[in-house]
Amino acid sequence: MHDLPEMTNFKIREAGDGIIHLIFDLPDRSMNVFTNKAIHEIEAFADWLKASDVSGVVVYSGKNTAFCAGADLSELSTAYDMIIAAPEVERDAMTVAHFSPIGRAFRKLETAGKPVAVAVNGLALGGGCELMLACHYRVLTDAKETQIGLPESLVGLLPGGGGTQRMPRVVGVEASLGVLLEGARFGAQEALEKGAADIVVPAGEEIAAAEAWIRSNPDPRQPWDRPNWQAIAVAELHAVTDPVREAFLKKTGGHYPAELAILDCLDRGLPKGMDEGVAEEIDIFKDLVQRIEPRNMISVMFLGRVEYEKRRRKGTLPEGLEAFSKTVKTAMDQKAAMLGALGKDAVIFAGLDEGSPGDAAAAQMVADRKPQWFEAPQGPVEAAAMAVLASGAVAAADTARSFDPSDLALVDYHCQQLAGFPRYLGGPFTFLERYGEARCRKMAGFSS
Repeated sequence: MHDLPEMTNFKIREAGDGIIHLIFDLPDRSMNVFTNKAIHEIEAFADWLKASDVSGVVVYSGKNTAFCAGADLSELSTAYDMIIAAPEVERDAMTVAHFSPIGRAFRKLETAGKPVAVAVNGLALGGGCELMLACHYRVLTDAKETQIGLPESLVGLLPGGGGTQRMPRVVGVEASLGVLLEGARFGAQEALEKGAADIVVPAGEEIAAAEAWIRSNPDPRQPWDRPNWQAIAVAELHAVTDPVREAFLKKTGGHYPAELAILDCLDRGLPKGMDEGVAEEIDIFKDLVQRIEPRNMISVMFLGRVEYEKRRRKGTLPEGLEAFSKTVKTAMDQKAAMLGALGKDAVIFAGLDEGSPGDAAAAQMVADRKPQWFEAPQGPVEAAAMAVLASGAVAAADTARSFDPSDLALVDYHCQQLAGFPRYLGGPFTFLERYGEARCRKMAGFSS
């Protein structure tokens, strides 16, 4: 094994018979996540693998907690700031350059000409699930903690490492929708039944099972890279995705771009080959990740939620959360009531009342708007919606001193749950930060 790439997030171990182990083990972390450095290391490994004389690779985690929990979202926030700070004409190319290596790395791994098996014990989410799907043979343990999933839509994103292309090719389009659009997970047995796993074994036997497959001299090609692969027909694909798209638009009013972008990935990518599908995915991802909604949702639905749950378990949540969220909700309800019928329409339009189905065509127009409706409101209903939301933000401003500044994402998360503040807008403090207190007061009608 000469000229192995230098890696700090993966370890290499020889296992005999030409088999090597690629062990995912981030230093100083209790859980593996895909950092930028880890992504570039696995691409370098895939390049090395293609020219090597090994007989196969077994990929597994060096942690006893899980295989991989997904992407490092704090790095993603930093990348967002970097991209938005750049001149607008440079942002698309910068976004593609920054985020395409993970899809490229996984594609190189599965086309290196060497059989690659993965042994998963524990969670394999997001990029961890995408890496698993890029391996030719997938061994899962029967531990109850072993689950796979692609939860990116829950924070306003889409799987950017080929997940929108491999998962539906592996389990079928319809079976993939819950995982892709709703953050559903497959346990080991369900993954086996649906075709996302090749074998389920007792914990502790997964590496041996993966090695046994490599010793069987398997074909080191994915089904979609073999001559007999048949891509799904466009009409068959749309028969599944079109009704789902329409129902989602009716439910959400066009305010949540991630799920729509995922459906675009399916529609544009699945009828094509894998290389073209991955290219379509990153092209759609580059537009999505530059939007405001994912930024808001990562801050609140991920960072805020994680901190909230950690503090809740410790019994150290900030005092006054319940009263604060009720104050925000009351402020929004009162503003909507003052506006009468217009206020009711505004509440429905903004997504404060997600239980009111709307018109799919109108929602698609909202989804396609550039800039988004909340950046450039049009007409009295949208102005009223901003007034209602701004009233909640003003209420937050009036009591902001009650909380430590480091707790505001946590507080916003609580306001989403209790006050119904729309997830795509973050929360009252996120809204306040974007528009400023003076503008919020003006929109809410509290000053001229």
